[in-house]
Amino acid sequence: MHPFVWNHTDQPRNPNYEKDIVYVTKHVKWILNSIGIWPVMLKTIGECLPKIAIVLSNLVVFFIQGLYVLHIILEQQDNFLRLRLLAFAWYSLISLMKFWALTMRKPNIKYCVEEMYADWKQVELQRDRTLMLKYGKIGRDLTIYSAVFMYSASMSYVAVMQYAVGSHVDENNRTIRVLVYPAYSGLFDVQKTPIYETVYILQCMCTFVLNTVSSGTCGLAALFATHACGQIDVIMSQLNDLVDEKFTFKKNYDPDTRLMEIVQHHMKILKFSAIIETVLQEVCFFEFVGSTFVICLLEYYCITDWQQNNKFSLITYSMLLSSLTFNMFLLCYIGDLLIEKSANVGISCCMINWYRLPIKTSQGLILIIAMSNNPLKISAGRIIYLSLSTFGSVLKTSFAYLNFVRSTVIY
Repeated sequence: MHPFVWNHTDQPRNPNYEKDIVYVTKHVKWILNSIGIWPVMLKTIGECLPKIAIVLSNLVVFFIQGLYVLHIILEQQDNFLRLRLLAFAWYSLISLMKFWALTMRKPNIKYCVEEMYADWKQVELQRDRTLMLKYGKIGRDLTIYSAVFMYSASMSYVAVMQYAVGSHVDENNRTIRVLVYPAYSGLFDVQKTPIYETVYILQCMCTFVLNTVSSGTCGLAALFATHACGQIDVIMSQLNDLVDEKFTFKKNYDPDTRLMEIVQHHMKILKFSAIIETVLQEVCFFEFVGSTFVICLLEYYCITDWQQNNKFSLITYSMLLSSLTFNMFLLCYIGDLLIEKSANVGISCCMINWYRLPIKTSQGLILIIAMSNNPLKISAGRIIYLSLSTFGSVLKTSFAYLNFVRSTVIY
């Protein structure tokens, strides 16, 4: 059986649905499969692999983060260097919480993926398929952009900073190989081979897991939100068909039945969007809080490295700052796109030639307009809605924190 074949009794109306599904989900599926978050759709021997990936990812992050935090608390005495190390500790904690939130929401993620697959199977008109592919491409491209920014910045940080830090000789004439994420040496001697190499490899794995969570969150939001936007465009095209002459002059055309189908489709999208909100509310809240503070610290690191003419560190921190800022921008852009597109359904009801419809049918449009008055939104913990104005608030708050940090450290 093909992996995209579902247990629905309806026969697929879209002969290209398998190819379309692969096109829009391929990249986010690759990302989330690596940490065990993408739902397994078929009961096969591979069911246990996501659980293994989740356990291993948690163990690696716990191990590296534990050594890192112990070093900050017990070994590092310089408060300025502690501040330099704080960004990764905070970022790893926030990413770990996002990972747990995604793990907890796996049943809801599976429901949304199943609904997506069902929509792709049942699309009939080539026009509707084109609209869905248009927004599917947007979600696919946003996922790629997020992954490229996050992985290139983080992996270059692990590689370039490791090279820039290098090694030094201590007062006992012992060569100290410095790790980019300093590790607590009270449990074992990190300088010994192969312990040093093992810890460094685990740090690379930890960085991969943390950035997979960040890019996977953005990819999942882009996949679901753009699918909802594509379905909304399909609804608007169906509303235009209500008064299209090539449909209204058909003998078996019933505008009331057609409007009922449109309302049912709209209600299905509203339910789908409510599940999206449930899936993303915790991870978006952690992203909102974490990005604000980490962006502030990275801005401070860039300023101090600029003043000290530390080129290697300045470049890597600038890349990290750009990747986190861009990732937060993508989430806010996705939320803004969903708000704008869902509000257009009510506008579309007003713009069609509704006066050509029977009176009872035209009155039914009021229900769709009323539902569109409350646009679909993605919230961060049901506290703040993601939009471009929210992105501006994140930047302003991070600059406010930056001024506070600078004044505290200087004085």
